[in-house]
Amino acid sequence: MRLNRFNQTIGDEIEDEEIEEIPVIHCLNGNTVQIEKLNYSKHSEDLYPLLGPSSPLELWTYQSKLPPKNLAAYEHRLRKMEESDDPYYLVIVDKESRNADGSFALQSIDSKNFAIEVGHVFYSKNLQKTIQATEAQFLLAQYVFEKLKYRRYVWKCDSLNKASWHAAERLGFKYEGTFRQEKIYKGRNRDTAWFSMLDSEWPLNKKRILKWLSPENFDEGGKQIHSLSSM
Repeated sequence: MRLNRFNQTIGDEIEDEEIEEIPVIHCLNGNTVQIEKLNYSKHSEDLYPLLGPSSPLELWTYQSKLPPKNLAAYEHRLRKMEESDDPYYLVIVDKESRNADGSFALQSIDSKNFAIEVGHVFYSKNLQKTIQATEAQFLLAQYVFEKLKYRRYVWKCDSLNKASWHAAERLGFKYEGTFRQEKIYKGRNRDTAWFSMLDSEWPLNKKRILKWLSPENFDEGGKQIHSLSSM
């Protein structure tokens, strides 16, 4: 605990950083997936079943937007996503199939305070609840803490989105609280649950996720032996 000259409790001192890092990702390479910057020419065909007008409606329940109405609207949206710096959109490419099976983004980028958020998460049926999905989130967290050197990594969701809530806690994000009546979207109320991971917490989370991802944690049929939540 630090006190100033007025005997008031103050926060820990933080050294000023001359360089403010912002996301610039070409490829984050893992064992089962690689993360790439969204590129319209390269990824639009793969992402069409996931983000296009015929994509499963249940994937959009807790998203702020609705699916595009037609091909032209999809192409326009994807080009805007490619051009955007915040959110900074990324795709998840399966290394075996070479297919882009998911997307997410780094957003609310605060390079001055070294804080950033992961959001706009879309997983295809092939990606949901897989090793690949966990490794994708691991690679992004590793980039945030080890390359960008950020202090705070945020996950937010509709408080009723229990799948997202569980995913955040499973990965090591800590629940911070709920902002009541924080938004109105799609004609309904949203209470927003906040989670965060700090740079001081990353080494332990990195260790447990790597342990879970190790081949020794899976049987011959690919079923996990120990859950990540139990580690």
